[in-house]
Amino acid sequence: MKTLLRTLCAIASCTTAFVAAPALAADCSATVESNDAMQFNVKTLSVPAACKTFWVTLKHVGKLPKTAMGHNLVLTVPGDVAAVATDGIAAGVANDYVKPQDARVIAHSKLIGGGESTQVDIPVAKLKAGTDYTYFCSFPGHNSIMKGTLKLGS
Repeated sequence: MKTLLRTLCAIASCTTAFVAAPALAADCSATVESNDAMQFNVKTLSVPAACKTFWVTLKHVGKLPKTAMGHNLVLTVPGDVAAVATDGIAAGVANDYVKPQDARVIAHSKLIGGGESTQVDIPVAKLKAGTDYTYFCSFPGHNSIMKGTLKLGS
């Protein structure tokens, strides 16, 4: 890749300093895997404050269908996890086990089964520095095990 960039710069009369310049953009994305053993492989996510949106790709690396072992990713403050999960159960699978228009939910993905993936866009403007957030799976019975912490970094 560097050779190609140097060649292109030589053609365009650029300096090699351009090629060696570090990338300044924040990494505004992460991937979290879930499995048939009701686990997330990532327990902590750090969101760079420079991001306007933080994208989380949720991959279900298991084999079971979403009706038996579905997973989603729901983001809220820790004190709201149990109530959001309970209301999500009442909302049902058609609503991805998330109560529609729930103001306690900062962001959530759709429900996926084995071999599937989805993305959730987290609006960074809704996050406050110094606050810990909890992401969890709201499929019935999963929220006590499948959870992690999300923090807004500097």
